[in-house]
Amino acid sequence: MSKVKSHIRKSFGLEVNGPVFWSSIVILIIIIALVLIFRKGAETFFAAAQTAVTANAGWLFILSVNLFVAFCFFIAFGRFGSIRLGGKDAKPEFSTSAWFAMLFSAGMGIGLLFWSIAEPINHFQTPPMGEPGTPAAARQAMNFTFLHWGLHAWAIYALVALALAFFTYNRQLPLTVRSAFYPFLGERIHGIIGHVIDILAVIATLFGLATSLGLGVKQVAAGLNHVFPVIANDITTQIILIAVITGIATVSVVTGVDKGVRILSEWNIRIALLILIAVLVLGPTVFILSSYVQNTGYYLGNFLQLSFWNEAFSTNNWQGSWTVFYWAWWISWAPFVGIFIARVSKGRTIKEFVLGVLIAPSLLSFLWMTAFGSTALRDILAGNNAIADAVAADISTALFVFFEQLPFSTVLSVIGILLIAGFFVTSSDSGSLVVVSLTSGGIPNPPVGTRVFWALSGGAIAAVLLLGGGLQALQTAVIITGLPFAIILLLMCYSLYRGLSEELEEELKLGQASERKAYQQLVAEMLAKRAQKQHAPKTAGGESNPNKPLE
Repeated sequence: MSKVKSHIRKSFGLEVNGPVFWSSIVILIIIIALVLIFRKGAETFFAAAQTAVTANAGWLFILSVNLFVAFCFFIAFGRFGSIRLGGKDAKPEFSTSAWFAMLFSAGMGIGLLFWSIAEPINHFQTPPMGEPGTPAAARQAMNFTFLHWGLHAWAIYALVALALAFFTYNRQLPLTVRSAFYPFLGERIHGIIGHVIDILAVIATLFGLATSLGLGVKQVAAGLNHVFPVIANDITTQIILIAVITGIATVSVVTGVDKGVRILSEWNIRIALLILIAVLVLGPTVFILSSYVQNTGYYLGNFLQLSFWNEAFSTNNWQGSWTVFYWAWWISWAPFVGIFIARVSKGRTIKEFVLGVLIAPSLLSFLWMTAFGSTALRDILAGNNAIADAVAADISTALFVFFEQLPFSTVLSVIGILLIAGFFVTSSDSGSLVVVSLTSGGIPNPPVGTRVFWALSGGAIAAVLLLGGGLQALQTAVIITGLPFAIILLLMCYSLYRGLSEELEEELKLGQASERKAYQQLVAEMLAKRAQKQHAPKTAGGESNPNKPLE
């Protein structure tokens, strides 16, 4: 830890890890400038690169992500499950409900609102197998949607979060990505190699955050225009929204995780549950519940087949646009979400951590996707194409057109806009806190000035990219970063296994030492009692008389 602190300097009043902080800023400025200046060329380059990655390395993504799922369950139900993050006496910093709310808001958030209707409809209209527009295509559409938003996605986050939490709380290393590679690099994580790892994580986090904020603000603007036509859905409205929401996120970042981020995340979950319950009550309740049971069973029944399906005998490259796209996207976001989940997970056992991160969010995501996606598919099968037309015209409006099919549509749309804005804020502030941790050497409480700087920077990057039209190109660039990170995560599995094995051996030695000490103490007490009994004076009956003084 001392070596990390040696890099921390004050620059313009900010306490930062100089090599990571300034290198990240320079790289960001150069990339943004190149994308804005050579926008057409950048889009062509990134599109070609994405096609090359998905076509040639799709099998690696699919194999890797399945290994991550297996590894998470292995360490949860194996001999490592009882290890507690932070040591035996560590206590959780947040309640289970607050913990779940924060990891869910950071891990999915805006994505569920944006894709819960659009993705099933896309799969229904252009399925990878079978005839489109049929009940079988609808079942398949929900199955692939569950695949993309279920255990595989959360296993990626769980792996990174667990590795970072373990090496931070059990090995007292800084909360940065470099710490997960200590078994490989040793003290070199504090040098140039460590700086490079954290710089890559900063770049991936900021570009991923900027693209998410850009898509989120487009949906908020589209919703406001849909509900209140007087509000224009144009770039001016989007920039104003970015400024307002970034301001709120900045306040949240300043107040810290235990106050701002926790409170906002809990309110997000409350509002999301309110909308979900409203759709369940106002919509086709029995159909939604029946579909949830069927969709979940179909997902579990076809889990292995679809998890390893690689489109080997097809030339459609459907997976390149969907499954491989998602795996690369989740992997490239893993540093961001992983660091944040690690930050709020101290005190939990590994079994509790893995099951909490994998099972609960997946089940809630499945219910959400069923309530919105299956209901939309039911309407289309019944001949109502309003939602399908909205998806084809502008995905951002699909949620609000869906609400129009229900009673109290205006109220639901307003609440939906508030929820999108809430997830926008939590994505911004949690992403900013992660970048602060990376650029400040993982110190526990970075200065307020550093937090404010990165919170404002995230909003500024999103605004600049919206003005320049470079969001799509940079989104593809973030996906490409998933390939090297997939290899890094495979190494992280082995690194974490080594670290957990060492931890278990240390606990075993401490336990054996404690048992030996207790045994030795017991033997000593028994010998002392025996010696006392042997030297005690005898009574007339031959028994020891403890009240008679020794002669």
